[in-house]
Amino acid sequence: MNTLPSLFAFAGIGGQEMFLIFLAILLLFGAKKLPEFARGLGRSMGEFKKARQEFEHEITKAVEEKDTKI
Repeated sequence: MNTLPSLFAFAGIGGQEMFLIFLAILLLFGAKKLPEFARGLGRSMGEFKKARQEFEHEITKAVEEKDTKI
């Protein structure tokens, strides 16, 4: 499953726009900071995914508890 196109589809961002954004980030932060920036972004996305899964688990658990009490 390729999530990259669907990730930017909501904003109407195409290939050229993504290239310009990448180029701007490269110019602003420099080549040395870019891997560090990407690593931090990956960690934050991982934490967000983990928090979302925990939240979904809690909601599912609460619904199941409510169903068993009825």
